[in-house]
Amino acid sequence: MSLLVVGLSHRSAPVSVLERASLNADAQLKLLQDTVAAEPAAEAAVLATCNRIELYADVDKFHAGVAELSTLLAQHSGVGLEELTPHLYVHYEDRAVHHLFSVACGLDSMVVGEGQILGQIKDSLARAQDLHSAGRLLNDLFQQTLRVGKRAHHETGIDRAGQSLVTFGLEQLSAGADVQRWARGKKALVIGAGSMSSLAAATLARSGVAEIVVANRTFERAERLAQILSEGDDTDVLARAVPMDAVPGELTRADVAVSCTGATGLVLTADAVAAAVEGRTGAPAGAATVGVREADERQTAETPLPNAGAAAADDNCPLDLSSVPSGFSVMGEAAVAGMDAATLEQHGAWAAGGTAVDRPRETGRPGPEADAELIGALAATATRAGRIPERRRPEPVAEVPRPEPVLFLLDLAMPRDVDAAVHRLAGVRLVDIESLADASADAPMAADVDMVRRIVADEVAAFGAAQRAAHITPTVVALRSMAADVVAGEIARLEGRLPGLDDKHRAEITQTVKRVVDKLLHAPTVRVKQLAAEPGGAGYADALRTLFDLDQETVASVSRAGNSTTEKNRGPA
Repeated sequence: MSLLVVGLSHRSAPVSVLERASLNADAQLKLLQDTVAAEPAAEAAVLATCNRIELYADVDKFHAGVAELSTLLAQHSGVGLEELTPHLYVHYEDRAVHHLFSVACGLDSMVVGEGQILGQIKDSLARAQDLHSAGRLLNDLFQQTLRVGKRAHHETGIDRAGQSLVTFGLEQLSAGADVQRWARGKKALVIGAGSMSSLAAATLARSGVAEIVVANRTFERAERLAQILSEGDDTDVLARAVPMDAVPGELTRADVAVSCTGATGLVLTADAVAAAVEGRTGAPAGAATVGVREADERQTAETPLPNAGAAAADDNCPLDLSSVPSGFSVMGEAAVAGMDAATLEQHGAWAAGGTAVDRPRETGRPGPEADAELIGALAATATRAGRIPERRRPEPVAEVPRPEPVLFLLDLAMPRDVDAAVHRLAGVRLVDIESLADASADAPMAADVDMVRRIVADEVAAFGAAQRAAHITPTVVALRSMAADVVAGEIARLEGRLPGLDDKHRAEITQTVKRVVDKLLHAPTVRVKQLAAEPGGAGYADALRTLFDLDQETVASVSRAGNSTTEKNRGPA
């Protein structure tokens, strides 16, 4: 069996795809059940966060496993397989271990170094254990992953390299200003009472906001979170809980709102946010900027084109204006596209101030002379009239400056809680997962990241060696068991030949034979474990079984007994 991971994250897929592919708790459980029921997989675990969905499995066939896991992800996410496949990544065996260790250390996070992922990995393991979909491999892998993540955060300064997604989001809201200075005295609304929302509320409280209002569909959870915030020793924030239907009114009072719920639809629509801004300012929250097309149309309407007025008023213009494509200037290139050479020549002469001549149209394709005359006429026209900008290539328009925001929104949900159209509202600053992904792409990397990468590499090698050594252990145990049976059989035969042997001599002979067998087996078994722990050492177990003619079922029964003992003795990470 081998470890396989198939998934997608903010590094491989746009936020729009991640949003559609997100899995709620029920969907994750169903995915686990269907995965372990599939033929290639014996174990399974799902790691689902706001910016990644990964399916881990212990499979016996690589290609069949990739196909099955990809299909299951598509089925349960609701995104078609053909659309999902280009965004999927696949890691196998040691590469899969390396990927998960990197994720746990925060190296693969949207904000490098954030520590929230450790809690999410722990939840993923607990979910798989509750459903009994995690066997020996995934239990060992995820528990070791948690230890590696804790080691990275304890032994390095990776925490200085990054922050939690909440902290990073608040920094983006404050536009680079000091978060505590920016947040001091503000009124905050937190929508949701889950782990991310709780972290956001605690971060806001430590940042110095004056008031936090918690809204949640389950009012008791909102009350519990508000009580925790109010009773905190390190803050003196005023916190209270409200039902979800009170959000529109509270949004009118709030300076900053953070939303992270498990809702499948929008929690805050653009209309609701616009109404909240209007309630605060008394002015409608219209579009923040004028679009390029609208600005260009306004500029085109206000600025007369050279000779355009004459062209529109002069009936002698040889150009058929009714055939000009809508939206383009009369003097531009697109206006004359598709006209025959004779009409183009007459138009060029007319635009240059000449007199349109009544020239018979030629049939067929014009010759080189006609083309030369046409080019000359058009060049003369361009010299006098100048090039007219067309709407398909607008000149840069100065952007209307945005007014200072009166409402700050942080959307940490996947799928999103806040309508993306809010980005266009005046008086609002919205930071969501998509804008965080853009901002994090330019975030500086700390020097401690290199140290964490070395830790990950060392831990991957150690885990692989331990797994390969563990793979041969049942064979070694079966070999020693067979040797013990041989010793017992020979001692029984000796007693038959020497019935008068006393207990003292019998025990001494038995111990001597056991020591001989142990010494003979010691060096080979120690050496085979060392060799098996090295890359490519999986074949040593098969060689040992062949050399000593060990029964495969005996080895399997030893392995099952070991797994059963491990499960009984396994405690929380």
